[in-house]
Amino acid sequence: MNILDTIKQSSQGGIRQLAILADPDKCDPEGLKERALLAEESGVDYFFVGGSLLTRYNMASCIQNIRNHCKLPVVLFPGSIMQVEPTADAILLLSLISGRNPEMLIGNHVLAAPLLRQSKLEIIPTAYMLIESGHCTSALYMSNTIPIPGDKTDIASCTAMAGEMLGLQLVFMDAGSGADRPISPEMIRAVRQSIGCPLIAGGGIRSAAGALDMWKAGADMVVVGNAAETRPELIREIDQARRAMNKEG
Repeated sequence: MNILDTIKQSSQGGIRQLAILADPDKCDPEGLKERALLAEESGVDYFFVGGSLLTRYNMASCIQNIRNHCKLPVVLFPGSIMQVEPTADAILLLSLISGRNPEMLIGNHVLAAPLLRQSKLEIIPTAYMLIESGHCTSALYMSNTIPIPGDKTDIASCTAMAGEMLGLQLVFMDAGSGADRPISPEMIRAVRQSIGCPLIAGGGIRSAAGALDMWKAGADMVVVGNAAETRPELIREIDQARRAMNKEG
């Protein structure tokens, strides 16, 4: 079974999923090794790899480091076509539907298409939505777009609905790396009620309670990045909370 089908099957079965995000620009080998070992031990579902800015090309070495220490599927979460790395398992082909920058909607995809066609990556068409989080994140600045205001649940719902109608297979709501605050449960709940495809949420999660709030609101998968870099043991704490929630149904 491919990764998209696995995500969909878990979503349909009410099984909450967890992904750890590794930014190649911030990955020191020892820190990444620790997170990979903790992720494997805890039962995390996926490793996402990518970032808004790449100042040194170490995607391949970052992925190899993860593979050296865990068997989790590695999924690219690319900030640019420079982050298409064929040694991963899959790529979230992000269309930034919350903004109006044509390069992020289709332009970069045209440039990346030949590389993706030649690779063996599983390509997962993903509706990507940036949500306002209190300050200008790297993702917001680099994408040159305006995020959806954090209190405009109707705009978020209609945007996600349109993405699904266009045929995108996942919806990824992101407050951005290092967000001041996570996406509100109210907004996640509204988007969940407006779509049938799996819903991913990330950005600003600093505790197990924060991750639980997102799952309870309707996110199928939660993505944790910066906080796990700063405090790797958070991976175990969040996964324990997730396991308890999955057992409760």
